[in-house]
Amino acid sequence: MTPSNNEQFNQYYSLHCKHLKLKGLQPKTIEAYTRAIRRIGEYFDYEMNNLSHDQLLDYFHDLLGRLSWSAVKLDLYGLKFFYTYVLGRPWIDIPLIKPPKATRIPDIITIDEVERLITSTRKLSYRVFFFTLYSMGLRLGEGLRLQVGDIDSVRHRVHIRDAKGNKDRLVPLPFQTLDVLRRFWRVHQHPKLLFPNRKRGLNKAYLADSPLDRGGVQTTMVKVVREMGLKKRFPLTHFAIATPHIFSKLVWIYSCYKPFWAIPAYSPRFSTPI
Repeated sequence: MTPSNNEQFNQYYSLHCKHLKLKGLQPKTIEAYTRAIRRIGEYFDYEMNNLSHDQLLDYFHDLLGRLSWSAVKLDLYGLKFFYTYVLGRPWIDIPLIKPPKATRIPDIITIDEVERLITSTRKLSYRVFFFTLYSMGLRLGEGLRLQVGDIDSVRHRVHIRDAKGNKDRLVPLPFQTLDVLRRFWRVHQHPKLLFPNRKRGLNKAYLADSPLDRGGVQTTMVKVVREMGLKKRFPLTHFAIATPHIFSKLVWIYSCYKPFWAIPAYSPRFSTPI
């Protein structure tokens, strides 16, 4: 890589990031498209002005050998965006790159497995987080973004912001979940976040400037599932599905599982903002 190539690529990359933000794309899409351009730039020694059809075929062929079709599609869409808005050139589809159409049905864990998952989670933050997701049927990102102001304890509902499709929605808030969240808030007392990150520990969680780490939640889920001996292909907390039967089991866990209330701060000694 020559200095001139590096300088030009940095200019292109900066412009690419600006266009992504101005188009109002979701943060995850922006992250995927910027990662695509960094990866493609590195592959071609940061010379991206005149990539040939054969060069692109070689790149995506090599990429598919290392990553999934999902990664191939994201890199393809990111490059198309780059050509259209940064280079200002018409995009010509690569006919040989055609991901297979497939519909996947995730493995839904049973009621008993939900109980085992929650009771097997040792870290309080993750235990309460998993309980909240499964009792309200939230996606991982929706749970991480929950804030104190999203909880409507009077109407017993939660305002889910910036959900899938960039849409807000309201979901019912079970009494037991509200009680768990109130008791958990008494532990960390963060003025804004319901699930502050664990970098400073729970005692200083009120100083956190970000929610629980997505990767940390997923890693914890994998470890808990492994310890449970669950043999299914288990989705990494991509989403949770709540049913009346599962919720009734969660109510039982709420009332009977003592470690939920093992911390003195859980006792209702003072009011909470939720």
